[in-house]
Amino acid sequence: MPLSEYEQRVLEQMERQLTSDDPRLANTLTQRGHRPFGRYVIAGVGASVGLLLLVLGAANGLPWLGVIGFVVMFAAVAFAFAAPQRSGHRSGPRGVVQSDGQVKPATPPTRQKSSFMSRLEERWERRRGESGH
Repeated sequence: MPLSEYEQRVLEQMERQLTSDDPRLANTLTQRGHRPFGRYVIAGVGASVGLLLLVLGAANGLPWLGVIGFVVMFAAVAFAFAAPQRSGHRSGPRGVVQSDGQVKPATPPTRQKSSFMSRLEERWERRRGESGH
């Protein structure tokens, strides 16, 4: 069942609000997440070899071989589901637009030693301040 005109307008308004509130999240959600097929082939072969080593280690009473097999299997699965590294890709703002229209290069953010919860609280307060509540 297609959306009514009202529902389409509301959906478009929600998309615009999401894009303005959190552009990185909106960008992440709109990107197509395709991984190369070869990545899954390599991971499948690695998991199979790891399973084979695990079974051989258990069958022959060699626990060290079983542990190696388990580690190989785990590494293969982690490789399959890990995000591929993008070379030359920089996330975050490229600069700040000043009132006269000039773009000032962004300074890299300084990492302070803070807890995960304090960073979440800072983000929450920043968003609440931006929305005008």
